[in-house]
Amino acid sequence: MKLYIKYMVSLRCKLLVKKELKKLGLHAVAVNLGFVEIMEDISPDQYEQLKRNLSKSGLELLDDKKSILIEKIKNIIIELVHYTDELPKVNFSDHLSKKLDYDYTYLSNIFSEVKGITIQQYIILHKIERVKELIIYDELNISEIAFKLHYSSVAHLSNQFKKVTGLTPSYFKSLKKVKRNNLEDL
Repeated sequence: MKLYIKYMVSLRCKLLVKKELKKLGLHAVAVNLGFVEIMEDISPDQYEQLKRNLSKSGLELLDDKKSILIEKIKNIIIELVHYTDELPKVNFSDHLSKKLDYDYTYLSNIFSEVKGITIQQYIILHKIERVKELIIYDELNISEIAFKLHYSSVAHLSNQFKKVTGLTPSYFKSLKKVKRNNLEDL
């Protein structure tokens, strides 16, 4: 049985979900960003208890199809941008369509309706957070970051970075205390 969980965007979230399932005597087959698969069927009482326990930690069990689809879209983007070393060579739109087996126009319309921003804007926000992270780590220069995240040029990365943050990447790098956003807040 699969359960879909909103705001489950980090390894810490996955550990928390495993712990909560164990408390209820449920056995996880797979715990991924945005969903967990358990071996047994969950009783209504267990479901409500899990819902309450996850809620205390800022996570939310999803039960309507539209919300589940939105979370799947978000988690695919987060996985690609933050946890995959190589972004796909195909367009994000093609990748999402193939992964979710839906027409991209449908996905885009649903996402925009619910989130109030386009999928492309959501991807840009996450790519900029990833750029910030890579700048802070100081292991790659801006050219290498642009290449790694498949920007067409350093100028394109810089323009997008400034549009989102109001700062140039080099000025951001020079700041002593830089602030990154939590993935849950994007």
